[in-house]
Amino acid sequence: MSTLTGNSRIPESVQTGAHEGLSALITRRGRGEFRKPVAAYSQAAFDLFSRRCGPAQALVIDSCCGVGESTLHLAARFPDHFVLGVDQSADRLARAPALPGNALLLRADMVDVWRLLHARGYRPAQQYLLYPNPWPKAGQLARRWPAHPVFPVVLALGGDIECRSNWRVYVDEFAVAAKLIGGIDAAVETFVPESPMTPFERKYHASGHELYRCRLAATSP
Repeated sequence: MSTLTGNSRIPESVQTGAHEGLSALITRRGRGEFRKPVAAYSQAAFDLFSRRCGPAQALVIDSCCGVGESTLHLAARFPDHFVLGVDQSADRLARAPALPGNALLLRADMVDVWRLLHARGYRPAQQYLLYPNPWPKAGQLARRWPAHPVFPVVLALGGDIECRSNWRVYVDEFAVAAKLIGGIDAAVETFVPESPMTPFERKYHASGHELYRCRLAATSP
């Protein structure tokens, strides 16, 4: 596991609240289906997962899991669930800890995995997005998950969803998007981690950053 120390900086941005263009972006996209082709490597990874865990099993999704430390935490927290960690980086996944039998790491595009999960009828009990890349410049709004065209699929998967960040704006936008897209009320709060779940959470906490989380309950159709 990583031994990052506390010397990190809070994301710098001209934004002090949710982006004023977020609502217009979501409205413009409407509920049109996101049709980006699924990458072959994502499909192969998902097929491996589906042989280990069927749609009827209790499932926890650790989205963009990095080195998999959070996946290990979640597997211990939810021993009666199957925990799926997904990241696009082979280098990060190569540094993952050994996992118990109720967890699996996949190298895949998270956008593809969310859509494949939904199409195959998986409805996770829990979804985690822990310290995603904040893309803090105002012009980078469309790169953030709450503004991404796949975000309606994330909400449609359902379950209890939690996003964490050291940038308040990100979790505020997560809550705004959940309300605009799904009519879902989300709670945004500061918190102090009892046991850091990721190397970034450990580093940000050691650096004295305020940590924020957005939590919501999404009802799948």
